[in-house]
Amino acid sequence: MLASTRASVRLTRRSFATAVDVGGLKVAAIDSNQPTVAVTFLAKAGPRYQQKPGVAHALKNFAFKSTADRSALGTVRESELYGGVLSSTLTREHLALTAEFLRGDEEFFVNLLASVVASTKYYRHEYEELVLPAIESEVNALHRDPATHAIELAHALAFRNGLGASLFAAPHTPVTATDVQQFAASAFAKGNFAVLGSGISQSALAALVQHAVSPKSTSPAPTTSATSYFGGESRLETHGGPQTIFIGFGAAGAPAPELAALAAHLDPNPSVKWAKSTSPLLAGEKTSVQAVYLPYSDAALVGLLIQGPTAAGVRESGKAAVAALKGASGVKAEELKSAVAKAKFRLAAGADGRAGVVAVLGSKVLAGSSETSLDAAIASLDKVTSAGFTKAATDLVKNKPTFVAIGDTQALPYADELGL
Repeated sequence: MLASTRASVRLTRRSFATAVDVGGLKVAAIDSNQPTVAVTFLAKAGPRYQQKPGVAHALKNFAFKSTADRSALGTVRESELYGGVLSSTLTREHLALTAEFLRGDEEFFVNLLASVVASTKYYRHEYEELVLPAIESEVNALHRDPATHAIELAHALAFRNGLGASLFAAPHTPVTATDVQQFAASAFAKGNFAVLGSGISQSALAALVQHAVSPKSTSPAPTTSATSYFGGESRLETHGGPQTIFIGFGAAGAPAPELAALAAHLDPNPSVKWAKSTSPLLAGEKTSVQAVYLPYSDAALVGLLIQGPTAAGVRESGKAAVAALKGASGVKAEELKSAVAKAKFRLAAGADGRAGVVAVLGSKVLAGSSETSLDAAIASLDKVTSAGFTKAATDLVKNKPTFVAIGDTQALPYADELGL
């Protein structure tokens, strides 16, 4: 009981304050007295909301280019003079524009982010000279990374549209600078983005936002349809990388805590560093198996990503993975307790860093939820029962599987050869 109370106190101290409305914008911040500050403008501007394939990826790479206040070079030089770091990250649902800097420089960087949102010029020459090369570089990196590529293909099979849209534009994307500008107008429309801060008090951030941010876009916010799960199989012949397969299942609707516990249960890697796992999923010393749990606002994808130097080793681990997925409904009480504890730790550890805070809590703030702490998520895992876990695992594997093979497709197994 005492340990549970201490955990609750620790989580509460790391929670965001209640989100407040500042001129139509949701603003939330937490100050743990760290020496640096981070401010993020988070928008519903992931590929799920794009009307043209690749435009969200292009918008992400158009961040911090010329605005009404300064040129792209000016943005970089002034940020360097302050010692700040600027970044843009894209998920399937959100675009995050972030500035990290020393305490005392809050006004400059909040104004800088506000100008990016409100007055980026979207010049054609910057798009062709700066944005397109960045897109091409990231697409090339994707093709050299079978793990990321497999997850991309898995989303397309699992969800098709919406969440199935790729994070990456096509190598020769037809998207134009005008397309990006139009998408940005809806992405940064009033009510479609929120401001999150760490290392800064909520009152200070709210005052800065009120002064600097005044969304002028009259474009309607982007919309998306409810997610459905489909599943399917895809095979991609490549050379030079590890043999890779992804075996998973998806579920539509708000992600259940039982699925997080299931992913933790499936993870074959030992909790002690350098310890050797006895899991049958690791058929060979050089075969790696990673549990995948990707929750979204109205769907989730759960599975195992398997990689190894040989197709034979991957095949053996694949058979064990299918057996583990199908046998998860028979988990023992002690195993379930361990899985829940591991899921709770991963959730809390994920929110320990700034990027994790945005990922775990940002969507709640953006949705206007009054519950912006980890307490509710932790409490939901505490409520996982054996009966609920069994039902969730059984229902999940009743769906059509999502199977991806990348590498030597002549040697890598097909889904039905693994028992799917």
